[in-house]
Amino acid sequence: MYLAHFGLREFPFSLTPDTSFFFACTNYQEGLNTLLVAARSGEGFIKIVGEVGNGKTLLCRKFLSTLNSDRETTTDIGTQDGGTSGRHAAKFITAYIPNPYLEPRSLLLALADEFRIEIDTSFDQHQLLRELTRTLLNFAREGKRVVVCLDEAQAMPLESLEVLRLLTNLETEKRKLMQVVLFGQPELDERLKQNSVRQLRQRISFQYQLQGLHRDEMDRYLRHRLAVAGFKGETLFNPGAVNLMHRVTRGTPRLTNIIAHKALMLAFAEGRQQVQTGHVRKAAADTPESRQDWMVWLWLALGSAALLALGVWGIWLR
Repeated sequence: MYLAHFGLREFPFSLTPDTSFFFACTNYQEGLNTLLVAARSGEGFIKIVGEVGNGKTLLCRKFLSTLNSDRETTTDIGTQDGGTSGRHAAKFITAYIPNPYLEPRSLLLALADEFRIEIDTSFDQHQLLRELTRTLLNFAREGKRVVVCLDEAQAMPLESLEVLRLLTNLETEKRKLMQVVLFGQPELDERLKQNSVRQLRQRISFQYQLQGLHRDEMDRYLRHRLAVAGFKGETLFNPGAVNLMHRVTRGTPRLTNIIAHKALMLAFAEGRQQVQTGHVRKAAADTPESRQDWMVWLWLALGSAALLALGVWGIWLR
């Protein structure tokens, strides 16, 4: 396709949430900082909400990879007897559940699998809870912190959310034995408003609303992904194409990636070395979720108004 034409190693706008393409825009960086502060504090539930395509899964994976890196896991932790041990490497045990649309027992089995607990599949829910509790206590004795991330949490049954709350009830004198991070669409907020999960709602200690790219971040986002993919020049998108990209995507990263990929294909097909406004417009027209370009309607409206004014002026002159 267009890789050799533009001097790229790999496709810069793949939809796969690859952390090497993580772009620390304002929202992503604030969201990541919120997650890291929350993880180090050791408190209950954390909630990250964002619209479809705003990069929740990529943020989740970046958070998990950061926790598991040596650079980020050094923090102050207490000793088991309640004293202060100074600076130690706090090992994080992480679990990632990409599809939490699971009834309570299946959710517990998924957690047991993430924690590598050998269990009998015939165990009932009570036995599973007991084994998970024992494992969490062992992790705490070893000075390890447990963080569970659930993607698409808006699809999670309320009964399963309640089971998670019961697990987070376990704590030492200093901190919880397990933290839970809920990543979800805005529908998650609506589910958490239900009276049956009010106890869980009260235990959300940190939360963040993930937004899209700001207008002034779109150009840097495109340049960043191109550079990671191996592009050596300044940019492949001219200023008009960048402005149009933000208008038709409203800063949604997933839509940006889809339209940018198509625009590069169109530029390649024409033998051009840079993406023009027309390429983005055609790519957006081929993408159902893209927004209407309000500038086109503005110019049409201004043109109609100008024609009307000329007509009125001509009648008046008669």
